[in-house]
Amino acid sequence: MALFNVRVYGILMDDQHRLLVSDEFIRGNYITKLPGGGLEIGEGTRDGLAREFMEEASLEVHVGEHFYTTDFFQISAFNHTDQIISIYYYVHATDTNKVLTKEKAFDFLPEQVADIKGTAEHLRWVPLSELNEETMTLPIDKVAIKMLLDKKRF
Repeated sequence: MALFNVRVYGILMDDQHRLLVSDEFIRGNYITKLPGGGLEIGEGTRDGLAREFMEEASLEVHVGEHFYTTDFFQISAFNHTDQIISIYYYVHATDTNKVLTKEKAFDFLPEQVADIKGTAEHLRWVPLSELNEETMTLPIDKVAIKMLLDKKRF
């Protein structure tokens, strides 16, 4: 049975002109995406995104202006019967310095990626001057990043 899978993602930039991204190992795949994830039943999109930031970054955020919602058909990369709907918001935090990050993409310990069915993730800042669509793995994130770069001339 096909379902809609609603995802919420945040665009968080710091005062050093960097974007926060999430590097993840999921089901044997290495993925760079924006922080966020699946909406839970009974949860609003803004509340869900705030929860995701608390879970992934231990960071309390203010969910700001809506940025983009998927406007094309996209099948899930992990469940080939689900259609993905992704909703993006600008996100603001008072102290981005307390976010634990890595310098390199996919800087995982060997034991973190030894189990192909396992998962691992870390956050990383990407300077906006180095950001492009290819920074992201997932098709909808690529669209969002292109829109972000087209909107803001850094």
